[in-house]
Amino acid sequence: MTQSAGFPDVPIREGTIRLGQFLKLADLIDTGADAKSVIADGLVSVNGEVEVRRGRQLSPGDIVEFADRGARVSGP
Repeated sequence: MTQSAGFPDVPIREGTIRLGQFLKLADLIDTGADAKSVIADGLVSVNGEVEVRRGRQLSPGDIVEFADRGARVSGP
């Protein structure tokens, strides 16, 4: 992982990834159930805006933040 805008870059294999999957991949949460809960509670933001859709598609360059931590989606 490299750093970008203060957040680590987390590479994905495909062109997009769902928000819930990315939270786990980036080690921002432990389980899919945790992802569902924190997203539904409005505790996750994508590019500075609160996101409540677990299936939101993320692309390289998107920044995801949760609990004062974050990660940037990077391409393969």
